[in-house]
Amino acid sequence: MSNTCLVGAESPDSWIRSSYSNGAGGECVECARAGDRVLLRDTKVGDALVARVGASAWRSFVHAVRQSPDAEIA
Repeated sequence: MSNTCLVGAESPDSWIRSSYSNGAGGECVECARAGDRVLLRDTKVGDALVARVGASAWRSFVHAVRQSPDAEIA
């Protein structure tokens, strides 16, 4: 999976916060669509560090996690 770090280079329409993030803040991961890519960021650093992966690579990752016997993803 190839990723690229961006600094404010893309502005996605909306970020989606992981349902596994705690409610107290500080431990949140967000993702967003940006064209044919998926952007990932840690809310502690915001747009200072954003990873960008291809949509097909992201789908493969999510599928593999869901197939894991230890996964608890709904």
